[in-house]
Amino acid sequence: MQYTLDAAILSRCKNPSDPHVIVAMSGGVDSSVAALLLKRSGYRVSAIFMKNWNEENPTGRCQWEDDVEDVLAVCDPLDIPVNTIDLSQAYWDSVFEEFLQEYQRGRTPNPDILCNREIKFKAFLDQAQKMGGDVIATGHYARIEYREQQASLFKGLDPSKDQSYFLYAIGQHALSNSVFPLGSLEKQVVRSIAARANLRNHTKKDSTGICFIGERQFRTFLGSYLPAQAGEIRDTNGRVLGQHHGAVYYTLGQREGLGVGGVRGAPEGPWFVVGKDVAKNELIAAQGHDHPLLMSSTLTADNLSWIGSPAPSAGLKCQAKTRYRQSDQHCTITEIDEQHLKLVFDKPQRAITAGQSVVLYSGGRCLGGGIIDQTE
Repeated sequence: MQYTLDAAILSRCKNPSDPHVIVAMSGGVDSSVAALLLKRSGYRVSAIFMKNWNEENPTGRCQWEDDVEDVLAVCDPLDIPVNTIDLSQAYWDSVFEEFLQEYQRGRTPNPDILCNREIKFKAFLDQAQKMGGDVIATGHYARIEYREQQASLFKGLDPSKDQSYFLYAIGQHALSNSVFPLGSLEKQVVRSIAARANLRNHTKKDSTGICFIGERQFRTFLGSYLPAQAGEIRDTNGRVLGQHHGAVYYTLGQREGLGVGGVRGAPEGPWFVVGKDVAKNELIAAQGHDHPLLMSSTLTADNLSWIGSPAPSAGLKCQAKTRYRQSDQHCTITEIDEQHLKLVFDKPQRAITAGQSVVLYSGGRCLGGGIIDQTE
């Protein structure tokens, strides 16, 4: 299997007959197969490994030490040169500090979106271009098509792996200087390619958790940076139900970790966070997965980012996601300017959460989106 660069990409290369593609290598199977396909297709391929987080994991090693070994094990047999760059300060300044600030405000940020916007498709892209790269490649499951001299972002063809939601904020410059060799492949095919090529990471577990930090016991990890005090959990009538570990650690719709049960006068069944007041350090909980306080038909968003121009306009009927795994939801833009939009859904949505991103689609095309501010 091979991968062909788009003519629009080749036309911008310094030497169209010998384009230099620099792959963002993470040590995982996806970026490894992206590099493999490009190399097999005859392109001049280099790799860069980003070191973005230096804290030791529970085994006493930094995660990047294990990952870079996997990168070298893939690239050495393929004769792909590897460079390592340290972007840990940029990650702290541009991603992690904003991540902490949002939690302090009582919101729930999405670190993967911040990471793509500020690190993978900004700091990394800048470094790759300084090192002579014509275009960067990543292992994202998304597709790029060129229409009217603009790069358009489309969903990956594997609906279970599509990552366009996380890419909506990277902008036209980054998108038009990037390629996604896996966008038209299913994950099982990618693993099969890796296995047939004897890549040692072909069964490696997909990375989860906080971008570049990985899986952690979330409350313990966050508590190292945002110490919080226990507070009261109340029902919608103000009755105290129990104690929480710190309101900043909880998000709207959350069930796990509340420890509420056996409430006098209440039926048996789970309790959910339906509201929180960080200033008072209080959580509001109620029973019912679809409690009315969790349902909203309208949201407002700011910090808008659009993939191309012109930007969407009021009256546009489209689809939206307010979280990654959500199916497309039909909606209408009712108000919009350069930095704010108001969106009305055809059907009420559960647990729309401030700080998360709303991403808009027209069919399979990702238009862009913004950071959720308020709901009604």
